[in-house]
Amino acid sequence: MEFSDVVRRRRMVRDYDADRPVPAEVRERLLEHALRAPSAGFTQGWAFLVLEDPADRDLFWSVTTSPGTPDGWLTRMRRAPLLVLPLSSQAAYLERYAEPDKGWTERDPASVAARWPVPYWDVDAGMAALLMLLTAVDEGLGACFSGVPGDRVDALRAAFGVPDTHRPVGLVTVGYPGADDRRSPSLRRGRRGVDEVVHRGRW
Repeated sequence: MEFSDVVRRRRMVRDYDADRPVPAEVRERLLEHALRAPSAGFTQGWAFLVLEDPADRDLFWSVTTSPGTPDGWLTRMRRAPLLVLPLSSQAAYLERYAEPDKGWTERDPASVAARWPVPYWDVDAGMAALLMLLTAVDEGLGACFSGVPGDRVDALRAAFGVPDTHRPVGLVTVGYPGADDRRSPSLRRGRRGVDEVVHRGRW
């Protein structure tokens, strides 16, 4: 597929065919492409938790969502046969930037916030997630990026042994689109045009 077609076709898929697993070779390409994302200082401080086994996926949804009957959105999202959680590590970036070629040895929170007003550990993990989304399109699959509720992160850590050095920046669901994929009201919003969002020369 031409790159321009991949970009044009990329959208958030919110329903999946539960009977069609993601081929192993495609899963590996998703992860390999994620590793090609840019990272500040070439830190590559990300990690990826991959959940494919039905029991692991069920555990993920049980610890990150409210009990009871799931709504339509969650029902459709739970059909995804592949879940990938990109995780970021602030510690990896602080260690990298303390090396001689950078020399940023400050560790107190105020100094870190001043040096990193935008947390690049999260930005870089997000870029890796985008490469997975684009790879899914190129492979003829669908994917969606969504969040992990903040009040559920501790339960997620406990369930899957995620260390305190890493935090989830979101969730990438992957699979073949299902029959109800276009039911989301978000799709009716339309895409904003270049003239609406681009400011040339000044705001």
